[in-house]
Parts: sequence; structure tokens; C-alpha cells
Amino acid sequence: MLACSVTITGFTLSASSQPEHPDVHYMELALQQARLAPLVGEVPVGAVLVRGSDVIATGHNYREVSQDPTAHAEMIVIRKAAEQLKTWRLTDTTLYVTLEPCPMCAGAILQSRITRLVFGAWDPKAGACGSILDIPAEHRFNHRVQVTGGVLEDQSRILLQEFFRDKRGIVSEKSRDSQPVPYVDLPPTRPA
Repeated sequence: MLACSVTITGFTLSASSQPEHPDVHYMELALQQARLAPLVGEVPVGAVLVRGSDVIATGHNYREVSQDPTAHAEMIVIRKAAEQLKTWRLTDTTLYVTLEPCPMCAGAILQSRITRLVFGAWDPKAGACGSILDIPAEHRFNHRVQVTGGVLEDQSRILLQEFFRDKRGIVSEKSRDSQPVPYVDLPPTRPA
């Protein structure tokens, strides 16, 4: 028995006359938050918490600014929402986040009783909602979270890739001016 169902979707924006799916709309808001993060030196991950059609809280990563390892976009939004609603029980809410949550954030999602999680890009290095682990699917927990992954996945992934490509470019320019780095022969990595 599974605790949740993971739906992999391929929502994309189109110029058709059909109304936009609500998941696409709120994920676009999360992407707007993610685009703000690099302006303060943060990895571009954004999150939005919604109840019904009301946006309760928005945010992006703040780990570098705050030097707080728990300041992921999801944690920021969960804290803001709990303060706004004056309760830790965030029932009947949907959390939209541009990157698959890590184990810490997946645990916080369960603990805060969020009903539904929608994320953009899968995280093959730290994802805990289907990639490496599947914390929401663990049937022994007493709360169930409906998970939908892959909403505006390409936009979320490209935003992250461009950020890290730019960051490596800056590092490469700085390293040219510093002392040479000794050559280290690493074993080839296996393609995913």
C-alpha cells in the first residue's frame, strides 16, 4: 500500500485558447520567486503555498544570505504560512516548488500536514519525493501527501542549469588569476 501517488506530468505553456491549468499558474509564481534568488546570491529555487485560490506564502532559498542550512524555499514558505495562518497544521494547502524537495523539506511537508505537493524539476542528487528516496510514499507515516512532479520541469531545470553554468564561469575566471590547481585524475563518471 502506497501513502501517495506520484504523477509525472509534462505541463507546458501553450498559446491555445484553453484556460491555463492552475498548477501551471502557481508553478509560474514559484518560478518568479526562483528568479529572484540569484539576485541575492542564492540557488534559484522558489516556492508558493496555496489554499484554494489564495496564495498564502511565497519565498525562495535563503541559505547563503542567512547561513542557515534549513533556509530552503520550502522551509521559508512553510514558516511564513504557519505564521500567517497562526497554525502549524497547513491542511488543505498545495505547495508548489521548482525543485523536488530534499529529505528535510519532504519531512517538513509531512509534519506540516500539507495536502498536496507539486514540483518542477526532479533532483537526482538529493530528491526525496521519488528520485533517491520517496518519503511521501512511505506508508508508515500517519499523513498522506499527493505528489505531482514535472510541472514546468524544463523551465525549472534550465533556470538551475544556467545558474550553475554562470557560477562555474565566474569560478573559472577567478581561478585563472589564482595559483594553478594540481591535476587530479578522477575516474570517469557513469552516465545517468
